[in-house]
Order: sequence, then structure tokens, then C-alpha cells
Amino acid sequence: MRILLSNDDGVHSPGLKALYDGLEGIADLEVVAPDRDHSGASNALTLNRPLTVDHQSSGFYSIDGTPTDCVHLAVNGLFEHSFDRVVSGINTHANLGDDVIYSGTVAAATEGRNLGLPAIAVSLVNEGRFHYDTAARVVRALLEHKVAVDLGPRCILNVNVPDVPWSDIAGFRVTRLGHRDRAEGAVPVTCPRGRARYWIGAPGGGHDAGPGTDFHAVRENCVSITPVQVDMTRHEALASLREWVSEVRG
Repeated sequence: MRILLSNDDGVHSPGLKALYDGLEGIADLEVVAPDRDHSGASNALTLNRPLTVDHQSSGFYSIDGTPTDCVHLAVNGLFEHSFDRVVSGINTHANLGDDVIYSGTVAAATEGRNLGLPAIAVSLVNEGRFHYDTAARVVRALLEHKVAVDLGPRCILNVNVPDVPWSDIAGFRVTRLGHRDRAEGAVPVTCPRGRARYWIGAPGGGHDAGPGTDFHAVRENCVSITPVQVDMTRHEALASLREWVSEVRG
């Protein structure tokens, strides 16, 4: 098995190194990651300039682009060999609920899936203890399971791991995405030249975060595993919208 590793925190992220170390021996690994932090980049592709690839002393490859760029180039021409799957992470913070819309970690996995590869996005629900080794062990356990899971085309596993030692993990739960409260307000600052600047406010807490959600699972020290798809069609609205459009046309 040959696995492509990527992330959105950058090629020097401790989470990426922990993931590589945790998966060594399970497969042939290649690492292609952004040269800097691209958290919140979502599925952006760089189309207005060529991309530069650097081979790091660690053996990892860095690209001056987004997480999506990294996976796209790695799968579509950077290597002569092909890959069997993509694993993105270990993200330095949670990707719960609505976070997946913005997440570069999930976007890297999504690009792998768009290119026909099974994909996993893994994040540490970081509480300052930095148990990346636990998250890496979770991914290894999923990959080493004796029966490969088939979730159909274009499905991504979004995995969130509590920031606790492996021995304190209470179990694995299959969950749905919860939803956050509205984000906090933008934070104004003033630059040295006197101009107003703004930091994006912190994400809201869990609003829809009850049993069955990813928020609830990690609160109980369980690994949350959510199958995610790219189809954004609101299927239940199609019938009423068709009826409304037919009336508009007369």
C-alpha cells in the first residue's frame, strides 16, 4: 500500500511528523504539504501562478500553495508511482461540525477523493496536551483493520480524536456532524500606520452537539468518525422548489 500524507498546518507541523512516525511500516509513505500554515483554506486551488516544490531535509516535499494544491500535484504528476489512499492531518485543532466547510485538512482529503482515492482527515481536539501520538495510533488502527470498509464513491472519513493518552480513549463512535453557534465578532486592531485591521472571530461553541454528534463523542473521550460527502444539494428541497418554479413560469 502507498499512502500520500498531507495537511493544512504546514510541512513542519508536529502533527504531520507524528502521523508519519505513527504510520511508518504500515505502507510506503510520501509527504506533500504546504510550506506554511493554510488553516481555513478550504478547497482553494492556485490557478494564477505556477507552484514551487521543495524537497525538505526530512524527506518531505513542500509546496508554496494550498492543501488542495499539494494533493492535486502529488497525485497528478509529481510522482511516477500512484497512491492507494490519502490521509490528511494530524490537524492541530478540532474539525467538528461546520468546521469541515472551511478546513484545509478536510479539503486535502476531499481532493484525494475527487481524484478517486479513499481518504481520511484526522484532527486532534487540542486541549494543550498535544497527544498527537494518540491520533496517529487511531489512524493506524483504522488502516490495519482486517476488513477494508467500502463506503461507496467520494466518501471521506472525518476523524476527531480527544487530546488524551491512548489508554484513556473510551471507544470509537460513528457520528454525524453537529453544528456550531454563530462565530464570535471580528476583533478590530490598529496597524502601526494607524489603519484599522480585523482578526476573524473565534468559532462558536456547539449548538447542535447532542448524542450522536461529533461534538458529543469527543466530550466523552471517544474518537468521532463521520462519513462526509461533497454533494451539497439539499435533496429534500427539490420537490417544493420544482413546484414553485412551475408556478413562476405560469
